[in-house]
This record gives sequence, structure tokens and C-alpha cells, in this order.
Amino acid sequence: MNGIPLALYIHVPWCVQKCPYCDFNSHQLKGAIPEKEYIAHLLADLEQDIPLITHNGIIREVNSIFIGGGTPSLLSVDAMHTLLHEIGKRIPIAGNAEITMEANPGTVEAAKFIGFKQAGINRISMGIQSFQQQHLSILGRIHDSQQSHNAIGYAKELGLNSFNTDIMHGLPAQSLSNALDDLSQAMSHQPPHISWYQLTIEPNTLFYSKPPSLPPDDLLWDIQTEGQTKLASKGYRQYEVSAYAKEGHQCQHNLNYWRYGDYLGIGCGAHGKITQTNSDTGKNKMGIHKIIRTVKTKHPKGYMNIAKPYLYESSKVEDSDLCFEFFMNRFRLVEPCPIVEFERYTGRALYASELGKLKGLAERDLLIYTDTHWQVSELGKRYLNSLLEVFV
Repeated sequence: MNGIPLALYIHVPWCVQKCPYCDFNSHQLKGAIPEKEYIAHLLADLEQDIPLITHNGIIREVNSIFIGGGTPSLLSVDAMHTLLHEIGKRIPIAGNAEITMEANPGTVEAAKFIGFKQAGINRISMGIQSFQQQHLSILGRIHDSQQSHNAIGYAKELGLNSFNTDIMHGLPAQSLSNALDDLSQAMSHQPPHISWYQLTIEPNTLFYSKPPSLPPDDLLWDIQTEGQTKLASKGYRQYEVSAYAKEGHQCQHNLNYWRYGDYLGIGCGAHGKITQTNSDTGKNKMGIHKIIRTVKTKHPKGYMNIAKPYLYESSKVEDSDLCFEFFMNRFRLVEPCPIVEFERYTGRALYASELGKLKGLAERDLLIYTDTHWQVSELGKRYLNSLLEVFV
């Protein structure tokens, strides 16, 4: 076993309607979700991937599960129970595993949240985005402000290990007071975790083809800085570019992503990253033979077509890409990155040219570089994309 943490991502591709800013693999629901059929395919997909996480006859343990979408809360409680129960029969899941489900406030009620917890969900992430109807309408959200408050209340009363509220800022026609009010309303419930991120216009979205008018850069900066001050004043510590948590409530699944851990991805369009170790002569001194990335068939019809494979693409991460991949993920985190972790997670030492780039970033005050760790500086956080470009 290679000692690198392993997570499981499960994708549920259906939504009530497609939001104009969303570039995730989601498909507008037409009729009922084919729950039994889709879960059968998810489990078959998982079974095909088990050899990727098996070494010397031992299946690696999963430390976290994240069920994303789409809108996973559209699934019935029975379907969720079956899914998690059957996964547990196929692969080992840590006793303290974080198991997250994404939920839309417009597709849940108290009874359903209770059922999801009984099925094994111990963390819920709710896509609130805004509490103001004008912005919810612009964003194509199907819920209203009251449904958001109700959903947060349900999650709070459940006694989950944790829950998250997604809040978006930098919205069309949004003022500083609008943005801060959304944040204040979210914090009034004292959620353990808040994802607070700026709207970005992504390719292959309706907003990309018909761009809305967004706030000017100086206003965006004011929203960002004043919002961070407000979050800090209420005990929310920023640990990632757009994630803030009370002590002990960082999302373990996302931390695994950004630390360059491993994850299986099952379901429509799901991505995976697996570090393989074996007895082949080609492995390096860390025991890592290769790191592979997988992508599953994207469209539900293709994914559930038994004549087609679940795996759409599998590729080895080239040695020349390891430095960029590692730091692209690791430098999203606020925490220092121990220097020894590069070799632990990639299986090789940094080349002299790569060390030179890191030292160059430190000389430009974008990076803090000591004998034991690297850490993005305050200036580096502002210019993170430019910082990462040096590794391309």
C-alpha cells in the first residue's frame, strides 16, 4: 500500500434545470430519475475500478466519499441507502469517513434530510448561492430565500458531523451591501463551513454565450476583502481559495484533492486520480510506478448503455507534468506545504530547474520558502494564476 489517502467521488448528473453559470456535467431532468438502473451502473463501474486500488490482494481503504452533481438530493432516501450500503460491501470505508452529499434547497425537506442521514450521509453541502430573489432568478436557481433558510435549519437540527453553505458573490447588479448581506444571512445560522466564491464565466455555459454585466474590479476587490474580514470576525478560518471553516470542520474530501491525494471517480463524467504501486522494475524509489487519471463516459445515455464501457479515457501523468499538477492543487491551500510531500505524492524529487522556479517565486514575494516548507504569500494569493503559470 502506498500510504497516499484515497477518496471516492460519485456523480449524479441530473438537475431540475441547468443553471446558466454551471459548467459541471449536469443534465436537465426529463421525467423520473432511473434510480435503480443508475445505481446498478455505479456499482458495476466501481467494481471495474477496484483493481486500480488493489495491491497484493488488499483493497485500499476509502477515507471520504463525496456525492456531487447535478443534484444528488433528487435521489430518494431508499436509493441513497442502497448505494452507500452496496459500496460498503465492495470496498473498505474508514469508520470515521466523511460522507458528503450535495443538496439543492429546493429539492429537500426535513424528512428527506433525516433519511439521508440514516442512509449514512454525515455532511451536507447546500447550494444556496444567494438569499436575494433578483440574484437567484439571474442565476437560474429553482429555490427561494425561505427554502434556503429552511434547508439550513434542517441540516443544523440533524446533528450532522458538519454541513456547508455555498454562497456566490460578484453577481450581476450586485452591490457591496448585497454581497455582505448574503454572507451575514448565511453566518446567522452558524454553519460549520462556508464556501464563498466569486462568479466566473466558464466556457460551454449560457453565461459564456450571453455574458451578463458583472461588477467592476474595484467593487469585486471590496467585496472580497470586506467579506473575508466579516468571515474572520465570526471565527471562520480560510483554508483554501474559496473555503472557510470553523475549527475542525474543513472538508476532508476537498483537502485530499488539494493535497494531491488519490480518488476514484464513478458515475457520468466522473474524474479519478490513482497512484499505482506494483512489483514492476519500472517503479521508482518511492514505490510509485505511475499516476493515472481516468474520465468516465459523460452522457447518462452512453454511461448506462451496456454495450459501451464506463471508462471514456485513461492517461498516465507524464513526468514533465508532475510539478505543475502538484503545485496547481497544493497552492490552493492556505496551509504550508511540507517540502517532503512533493516526493511522497509524486515519487520523485524536484529537478534543479523546478527548484529554481520556486526560488524565483520567493524572490518575487509570491511564495514563502523555508528549509522545511513552501507557502503561498498574501501577495501570491492575489496573483495565484500568474504564480502557477511558471510551472506550465
